[in-house]
Amino acid sequence: MKKLIAEFIGTLWLVLGGCGSAVLAAAYPELGIGFVGVSLAFGLTVLTMAYAIGHISGCHLNPAVSIGLWAGGRFDKKDLIPYIIAQVLGATTGAGILYLIASGKAGFEIGGFAANGYGAHSPDGYSLTAALVSEIVMTFFFLIIILGVTHSKASKGFAGLAIGLGLTLIHLISIPVTNTSVNPARSTSQALFVGDWAIDQLWLFWIAPIIGAVLAGIVYQFISPEEK
Repeated sequence: MKKLIAEFIGTLWLVLGGCGSAVLAAAYPELGIGFVGVSLAFGLTVLTMAYAIGHISGCHLNPAVSIGLWAGGRFDKKDLIPYIIAQVLGATTGAGILYLIASGKAGFEIGGFAANGYGAHSPDGYSLTAALVSEIVMTFFFLIIILGVTHSKASKGFAGLAIGLGLTLIHLISIPVTNTSVNPARSTSQALFVGDWAIDQLWLFWIAPIIGAVLAGIVYQFISPEEK
């Protein structure tokens, strides 16, 4: 239960920090943080939680990460469903808090609410195929980073930094394509508030990250040195 509470809190922080920066601060007149700021915000949420709860739950904060770690032989299958439930609930709570804050401004309209999308709902109009490839590849490399820096033979103490910076880089690359998911819980939380098209397109942001994560788990098991 302590692990699940940690995952709930951590994923809440991921959505509140990452999506919150996109909704509240990205387009603020003249002083907005833009794509770079949002990318850093997502990376910083994972970096901070890696050191805050990594020793409790492993700091997955993402169903694709949990599935990828399982595929890589690093996570017990019996814990998958409880972790995923905790992550989705945490993300949805984070989106709810963000909604309460954002709606406190006069004239508030929910708009995209940092939801993920493709086609007409891609930030720069990228197609379904482009979105699918982007999400699979970005999640693949995210899991390669995670599996690598948490390996028993990797340098100690730097895993959180590498993972946080890795997520920042992923957002710098792919925000224009899909608003960057690589995380089904984060996508679900925003889609529940936007509804309509965001719910219709949500399937891609579950399937693509899971495919990328499983591929990474299989590949890393093949290339990784023997565990101590």
